[in-house]
Amino acid sequence: MRGLEEQSRKEEEEEEEGGHEGSLSNELFSYEEFDTDLEQEDEGPEYDPTGRQCYLKVCERLRVVPASYFLQHMRDSELVMEHRGLGPKGTKALAVPLVTNTSILKLNLRDNWMEGLGGAAIAQMLKENCYITEVDVSDNRLGDVGAEAMASMLKENNTLTQLRLSNNGLTDHAAEHLSSALVTNSKLQYLDLSHNILGDTAGHHLREGLSENTGLRSLNLAWNCIRGKGAVMLANGLAGNIFLRSVDLSFNGFGKEGAVALGQALKENNVLEELNISNNRIPPEGVIRFAMGLRANKTIKSLNVGRNPIQNAGCYGLLKSIHDNKDSAMELLDLTDIFVNQDFEDLFKSMQHTFPTLVVKHGSKFGTFCKSVKSDTTS
Repeated sequence: MRGLEEQSRKEEEEEEEGGHEGSLSNELFSYEEFDTDLEQEDEGPEYDPTGRQCYLKVCERLRVVPASYFLQHMRDSELVMEHRGLGPKGTKALAVPLVTNTSILKLNLRDNWMEGLGGAAIAQMLKENCYITEVDVSDNRLGDVGAEAMASMLKENNTLTQLRLSNNGLTDHAAEHLSSALVTNSKLQYLDLSHNILGDTAGHHLREGLSENTGLRSLNLAWNCIRGKGAVMLANGLAGNIFLRSVDLSFNGFGKEGAVALGQALKENNVLEELNISNNRIPPEGVIRFAMGLRANKTIKSLNVGRNPIQNAGCYGLLKSIHDNKDSAMELLDLTDIFVNQDFEDLFKSMQHTFPTLVVKHGSKFGTFCKSVKSDTTS
């Protein structure tokens, strides 16, 4: 914590002298280089392990207004500070007392405009804090600078189990660093990278990380730009992962190639239980090839293929693959907003005895005006 305080004091002096001209990248490097010695001077019986007095001093040095909510809830096990407008400096001030705070276990700083510098400060804090297990820094414009800092943190932190980085403008460059961190980190169980701009190269990078990761149980990559070869590479990574239980790939662009690769992955993966590939522009021929993987898979319980242009032929192919797999664990097949015909309904009814708990959601049948139908069976 002394390192963070000295860094704050140094930056204040530079600002007064007019010499503080570093970019976010330079500021990040300064964070990685400063002394991280956390031993504090003896402050006597009034020492507060929450860091209250420290926080007030750092706020004074950085010339930011202390967050009264933080002061009031420093002893809570869960700190929720969404939409507080902390900014980079306010976030840095917050990070200093959190280094040694032993009360807070869950930290939610969503939507605070912390940017790369603030993200780097939180990442540096998490390298030292061994109590916080869940962190949400979504909607903060962290960019690749903040993501790189988070990746560096993940290589050292052995406490964090959940990290949310949604909607932070992360690119393929960020994916490269995060993937490298996933290779070495075995503690993180949930990672949210949704609503970013990860593209084809990200799929290539993540394949490496996912193939060797041994900790993740849930991964959210929804609302990105992963398509083509990137989708194929990512699917290959999922095939080799034997720990993930839930994966959300919705709102990307997997198309036919990605769907085929995912089908192959399902033949090899015997751990995955939930898969969401809705809104991925998958055509009928793509989902039929994908369905071949369902014939061999024994673990998938929930599959969402809704809002893809797979037509009734694709829906029928999926249901037929489940029908033909006596070891299928399927409990929910989501085909939201996709029309089906009577052949599909007849096949589903014939499966009620074999799959008594199976639920199928789909659009209305041809010739009806019902907006949605939920087929629910009981034994």
